[in-house]
Amino acid sequence: MINKTIRPMTTAAMLLAVGIASPLIAAEKTQPPSQPNILFIMLDDLGKEWISCYGAEDIKTPNIDALAAGGMKFNNAYSMPQCTPSRTTLLTGKYPWRTGWANHWDVPRWGVAYFDWKQKENITFARLMKDLGYATFAAGKWQINDFRIEPQAMKKHGFDDWAMWTGGETGNLPSENRYHDPYINTPEGSKTYEGKFGPDIYSDRLIDFMRKNKEKPMCLYYPMALPHIPFVATPDEPNAEGKLGMHQAMVRYADKMVGKIIKELDELKIRDRTIIIFTTDNGSTAGKRAVTGIRNGTPVEGAKGMETEAGVCAPFIVNCPGLVPAGVEGEALTDFSDMLPTFLELGGGKVPEDFITDGTSIAPLILGKAKDTDREWIMALGHGRAKLTKDGVRPMKDFATRVIRDKRFKVWVSNAKKIIRLHDLQSDPWEKTNLIDSKLDEHTKALQKFQAVVDSLPDKDAHPVYEPRAANPWDIKLNQDNNTTKSE
Repeated sequence: MINKTIRPMTTAAMLLAVGIASPLIAAEKTQPPSQPNILFIMLDDLGKEWISCYGAEDIKTPNIDALAAGGMKFNNAYSMPQCTPSRTTLLTGKYPWRTGWANHWDVPRWGVAYFDWKQKENITFARLMKDLGYATFAAGKWQINDFRIEPQAMKKHGFDDWAMWTGGETGNLPSENRYHDPYINTPEGSKTYEGKFGPDIYSDRLIDFMRKNKEKPMCLYYPMALPHIPFVATPDEPNAEGKLGMHQAMVRYADKMVGKIIKELDELKIRDRTIIIFTTDNGSTAGKRAVTGIRNGTPVEGAKGMETEAGVCAPFIVNCPGLVPAGVEGEALTDFSDMLPTFLELGGGKVPEDFITDGTSIAPLILGKAKDTDREWIMALGHGRAKLTKDGVRPMKDFATRVIRDKRFKVWVSNAKKIIRLHDLQSDPWEKTNLIDSKLDEHTKALQKFQAVVDSLPDKDAHPVYEPRAANPWDIKLNQDNNTTKSE
């Protein structure tokens, strides 16, 4: 648990509003005297080995570190392993095995499947927070809809305003740019911003929204584009060279953006009623483009898409002066499925009775009303790319590999729905020793505990639910080789 000295904390939220009626009544209208803003900041592809308050030795991230020093730092928070599963879990409060987004699917680049706002499974926290009276906003990377087909997808998912990189749209080369000369979708449509640096536009639009809505409760979703590949030099370090040098420059620029937003919150005099949650969507870039960072004396190579802790155990910091205790670090369990119910409780509502969520609110912990979360385990799944079949987009396998852990032990579960690895993370944080065949009582009991979780899961993961539409020239074709992942 997050240690026994927990005190209250809150999350700054800049909120976004929906353009279609929510099919659910999101919350009781018994609002607290004042609803905190919620600001959810999520970097793209960055493990703990690149954040100095988590022990990174090759870089300094002073603004992120200040959030940790002045708030709560979680050591046991799970994202999903890669882009699509993390985003859909965060937005819906449901694990990927339930929504069908159990693998990555790059909608603008591959088409066919999309994050369909008409489906009950895909109702987002933005739509529910809007029902609570929040103004909602998003800036950064979306990538789970094709704005060419539905330019107002963000509005239909519950956001009042937005500035989103479109994702790399097949057949539209300018759309590949998320950094220099970025191609960005807003309520006015998509276009290239020549001579601009994408992260500046995303943050400036966020700040503009805050200024216009500072008297309202806001729910702000800031899934940064940084520091995902391609590696680029930044305006602050135009001479950065090589993948390591440019990666470090990009991380420093992301830290700068965090500081820029916090400064604006101070100037607007809403810092003390804004709960900031800082995290990342998965580990750092892996494979041939991976960079290695030193964390607490240990070299850590990028592990995006992997089951290891470096791939799924994300940095997770919560901060709000006067509401969140300063300098608290602990072992409380949480994962991305918890965010939707947490946002609702912070906003004075609750999860609707007819809404399914796999998460549980961690608001009592971060508000100082509890000493731990209610989680006995957390889960991460979503490795690899989905496949296209004659019946539509489907998960890679009927049952996706996944990892499940508590505060001490972790198991790896295979496509055959079998536990194949057991690790004691306290004595073996880098998961070198498989204890699956151990006869020690503590290991046997751990396996029994996790086996009960595995047995509770369906034998087959759901399929993505979306309304079929007419094919477009850029849609991926059955049997087409689309293994490239350059735009994830």
